[in-house]
Amino acid sequence: MTGSFRGVPDVAGDADPQSGYNILVDGQQEVVGGTSAVAPLWAALIALINQQRGKPCGFLNPTLYTDSQDFHDITQGNNGAYSAGPGWDPCTGLGSPNGIEIASALGG
Repeated sequence: MTGSFRGVPDVAGDADPQSGYNILVDGQQEVVGGTSAVAPLWAALIALINQQRGKPCGFLNPTLYTDSQDFHDITQGNNGAYSAGPGWDPCTGLGSPNGIEIASALGG
């Protein structure tokens, strides 16, 4: 990312189906990853922060892009088209969430 514009993707989460999220579906345990697992992770994190704040956070991007400590920088791996590296990159964005730091930055 260069200048004062946002990048795509903004953020990431553990998308590897081998190390992703343990879920229970129809009584069967399985591990899932990918966007369909990461999007609910982020939605849940922001819902919890909204609950702590007692009001919605609103548009998050300006806050998220101001403090790299709010994220775990992902520096290895790829998505088939781009490789992860230090700082923002087109594979993992700003990185995966450090929920406590993000909550603090958003006033939660």
